[in-house]
Amino acid sequence: MTALAIEPTTQSRPEQPRGGCVITTDASYAARLARHGASWYPERWTLDGPEPYAVPLPGNQPEEPGTAVLPLTDGRVLIRRESDGRHLFSLLYPTGPGTGEVPLGAVECDDATELTLLPPAPDGRCAYALAVRAEVTDLWLVAGGAFGPEHVAEIKGRCSGGVWLDRAGRMLALDRRPAGGGPVKAVAVDLERGGELSPLLQITEDSEDRLLLADLDSGLILVRSDAAKAGQPRLGWGVLGGTLPVRFPQALRLPDCTVTPFAVQPGQTLMPESCAVALRVDGAGGSAPWLGIWRPAEGTMHQLAAPDGWLAGSGFWSRDGVLALPCVTAEVSCALARVSAPEPEAPRAPAAPAVQAPAVARPVPLAQAPLGGRKSSG
Repeated sequence: MTALAIEPTTQSRPEQPRGGCVITTDASYAARLARHGASWYPERWTLDGPEPYAVPLPGNQPEEPGTAVLPLTDGRVLIRRESDGRHLFSLLYPTGPGTGEVPLGAVECDDATELTLLPPAPDGRCAYALAVRAEVTDLWLVAGGAFGPEHVAEIKGRCSGGVWLDRAGRMLALDRRPAGGGPVKAVAVDLERGGELSPLLQITEDSEDRLLLADLDSGLILVRSDAAKAGQPRLGWGVLGGTLPVRFPQALRLPDCTVTPFAVQPGQTLMPESCAVALRVDGAGGSAPWLGIWRPAEGTMHQLAAPDGWLAGSGFWSRDGVLALPCVTAEVSCALARVSAPEPEAPRAPAAPAVQAPAVARPVPLAQAPLGGRKSSG
């Protein structure tokens, strides 16, 4: 059913952590915070060559464990360090035996403000961050601007998440809790119009509806919502710009487990039901996560043991349905485990319909989203 192959490098370092890594949208580079002994340092992975390899990017002193890194498609790595309420941004790059660093500037935040990096932008050159205050969220361009960090928008409410909705990096989906309270709803933010908001996902008026992933080729979206069963968030799927209700298949519900999608197979143009989706499955009691693979057209989630050293929650699909999972072990410091998606199930007699949101609760804002279907705007 699956094929698993490890592509190692000749490098080897002991005591590597099992945290995830961040991968560019074109899967050319990845970055993570690695550890040797008690010292943490940024590490860049090159993924688009004959085999993956890692380049350490240590600075003059070890990094703090909470330091964030994000790769750009030119091979540089954005790093965010925190010091006395200031979030300092720099670009790192290898320079022979050392590490080059280009300081970009800082964003000042008080103790009550949470600042997080957003997922890599589609163009691979820009990087954004959210600074969440009590009732307001500031959106910052922290790399790719002309003069250091640039304030892009002030959004009323507390925002989280972050899913890009076009290849030009103009439309960004955020999960927003309104100022003063209320349920979380996914909204679209237009970066070229000062952060103008428009509704994106509202399954019912009172449900909490978060957008987790969106594939621009097929239009497939993965959401988490408590609309199907009040108080119990469940995974569902729909189509960006579609008119059918978001569906909540039983296959995505595992008792006492948290299921989180992290990669969608690209290249399935206008065929959302055929996309393979990779899922991280976390069981109760702190057990090691394992892997799920599922297609919307199927009634089954294929559950697989994770490869040794998987940087859990990290991975990317090829167009032909091969899932690459970054792995690190004590013997191999940089590897990709490759898992072939199971063959699609053969057609069968219609089964009972999947659990859906109430019939009146189709995602109307998705049908009216300002994206004009699923064509690239860049």
